[in-house]
Amino acid sequence: MLAALGERVRLARLRRKLTTTTVAQRAGISRSSLYNVEAGDPGATLGTYLRVLAVLGLDKDIDRVAADDQVGRKLQDLQMDSPPKSGRTAAAIKRESAK
Repeated sequence: MLAALGERVRLARLRRKLTTTTVAQRAGISRSSLYNVEAGDPGATLGTYLRVLAVLGLDKDIDRVAADDQVGRKLQDLQMDSPPKSGRTAAAIKRESAK
């Protein structure tokens, strides 16, 4: 997945006819960090990816990550629909154990 993302970042840079030096300077990172992003290196930080995406004008796309978490919403709905395991509150349990 990171390798594919790195390749898309590289292609976006090339389509804009930007050099690695230019993108790295504008992002405030080293050229080797940019190479790591484009290679899909898992050691590249999320912040580095975001800086590069901002330079390429692609940072708005990050806002869509996990925006529509259907699985998470279903899990949350299931938890809300299930009855509580105990009718006792934490305070009631504490009082009972103190007796």
